Amino acid sequence: MSYETAEPSGSMEFQRAGTTDEPAKGRSRSGSSNSSVADEEQDVYCENSPWVFIPEPMFTKIFLCLDPRDMLNAGQTCKRWNKLSRDDYIWRKYFQREFNVDTNIGLKPGAESWRTEFKRLTDNVPMVMTDVLTNHSHQVLHVSFSHNGKMFATCSKDGFIIVWNSAYPSTIRHSYDMRKLSWKYTQFSQFNQSDTLLLVSGVHFGSPHSTSGEIAVFTVQNGFRLKCRVTNRPYDIFGTWFSDQHLLSGDLNWLAHLVSSSILWLNKANQEVDSEHTPIRNQMYKFYNRNASSIRAIMVANCQWLGDEKKEEEGAEAPSTSDTSQPKTTNEDEEDDRRIGNPLSHYQMNQDQAMDNMYRAGRVFIPDIDLDFPYVPLENHDYASPIHYLEEYRREYEDSYYESSDDCLDDDDDQEDDEMSEADDLDNVCPKYLIFSTGSKTYTPHQIGFKRISSVNFPRRLDPGPTLKERIALRDRQRELEVIMREMSQEEIRLQYILQNETPPIEANWANYEAVADRFDKVDKLIDLHGHIIGMGLSPDHRYLYVNSRPWPKNYVIRNPLEPPPIAQEIDIHVIDLMTLKKVGTMLRAHKAYTPNTECFFIFLDVCDNYVASGAEDMHAYLWDRYYGVCLTKYQHQDVVNSVAFNPRDNEMLVTTSDDYEIKVWRSLSEAKKLGIQPVGKAVEFRKLKSKTAWH
Repeated sequence: MSYETAEPSGSMEFQRAGTTDEPAKGRSRSGSSNSSVADEEQDVYCENSPWVFIPEPMFTKIFLCLDPRDMLNAGQTCKRWNKLSRDDYIWRKYFQREFNVDTNIGLKPGAESWRTEFKRLTDNVPMVMTDVLTNHSHQVLHVSFSHNGKMFATCSKDGFIIVWNSAYPSTIRHSYDMRKLSWKYTQFSQFNQSDTLLLVSGVHFGSPHSTSGEIAVFTVQNGFRLKCRVTNRPYDIFGTWFSDQHLLSGDLNWLAHLVSSSILWLNKANQEVDSEHTPIRNQMYKFYNRNASSIRAIMVANCQWLGDEKKEEEGAEAPSTSDTSQPKTTNEDEEDDRRIGNPLSHYQMNQDQAMDNMYRAGRVFIPDIDLDFPYVPLENHDYASPIHYLEEYRREYEDSYYESSDDCLDDDDDQEDDEMSEADDLDNVCPKYLIFSTGSKTYTPHQIGFKRISSVNFPRRLDPGPTLKERIALRDRQRELEVIMREMSQEEIRLQYILQNETPPIEANWANYEAVADRFDKVDKLIDLHGHIIGMGLSPDHRYLYVNSRPWPKNYVIRNPLEPPPIAQEIDIHVIDLMTLKKVGTMLRAHKAYTPNTECFFIFLDVCDNYVASGAEDMHAYLWDRYYGVCLTKYQHQDVVNSVAFNPRDNEMLVTTSDDYEIKVWRSLSEAKKLGIQPVGKAVEFRKLKSKTAWH
């Protein structure tokens, strides 16, 4: 649909729209007159037409009975109708009716008008299928874009990692068969900030219950070369970039029955070092896991506002991030600084004092409890549920229009990353949150964990320690001692320690966390979602975290951590504000999943400036508008849709991957028209699926 209104046609078009039952005054009955007389009579006719005297409220009611296309056509009739066809009140009503938007939701900050918003959700949402890529020979599990939007990478159970050019038509740029490295399949990929390296995570061959995985790093400039490989256990920790040249991996160590520790390692991407004393990795955190749970799905968020808070807290003891029972007391200036920490490009800084007070009441004094959000089941079950936000979210909503508001997210394509020293790569990082899924009641991940990272210590040089000869001699002595001690009673062993003036070792009680807490790093904040977490995604500004979860039955009591609660078929989406670490929105019973708890796998979602998209097990992917919360489109596949990804430089391009072995590229109507693309197919628009509830 085109929304460019033509110039008003002229009085003849207007005359045809009027009534002709009675002749106009002054018109010759014979019809014989010269052109000047005809023009004069025509003007007299228009001035006395009944349409001229219809008041604007009546015109508004008439236009609201029309479809938007018919109203636009009517707007080409004359200047008055053209002006009425642009009336924002009419377009607001159209917008709320066509897209099922709550009437209490105002115009998105930064938007020009309701008319332009209607046009955006009609012409600028990716819904035209322009490519179907079938180069993978098995289920396609994941897709990720480069930050410059020129490439995307796909992972599959066929063991391949494929890098594609994102320009139309999409073509293969690089590919590598990871089965050569004893991988079973590839499952996750991520480009570093400068788009020079690609992190690829995969699963090793092993027993059916093996959790062994590995991370590989490839260059994507001047050839596709393998730079390094690091172990990663469990494999669904996935791994992530910590900085442009350093990545995080994980390891799992069992300590006792149902008790383990998760260790996160900071690794250099470039492990081709000149000296054996140059470190290539360093232990970053060690977390305690209970009830057979573990750290999974790690990600890193750049949070510039954490640095601002640290400056404010200098000279005073900083409270723990997890202590949210008492709100932090600040004066007005300090609170404003916190709010501006991650600048919002369309936040109204000069809004009136009353609104500012409402903002503070909503932002600071929200209790740290599970919030109840309204949910009204829709009669049309083909329609996916909307996202319900607190008013706090809408007041804070950022629409950056591709201009990053965070200095930490700056990615200048002209940056000469090769000249950046590895030391500077860590020294200059901004404050971050380590984010992961975990659990405490059962082994399935049901909590989101947050760990604040303000500084990183990476050794410049390794201590060489004992020589090889000394290490061998020490190992032999330890073995001899173990043989002797096995033949001694506990009392004899205790006496031997006393004779040598040493304290007998005390076996740690790993099941008692309080007794061993000093051996582990503390998690700053845990948010329990009371369901199985199956996907997480960050907004482009790293301000909001969107989480896919499948809820447990309400008030379900877990008696055995190895027997988690049953999970719903429907997937909920939760929205967490990383500035306050509180839930600000949720979407209940949104899209479908069918696998049981024991076989539940990741359904990846992605977030761009304007939209949120997610896969689902009902053979569709879904897209919502971030601000209005409404579901706009669903994308068809022939099997489970595992992953979706927006082009970060073009919100009008979306890629979906599925168990049907296919990768589908979707572009907007305006983009397809601009590129002259012949569409392969089209997604389903939910505004075409009218709710049975009458609109007034």
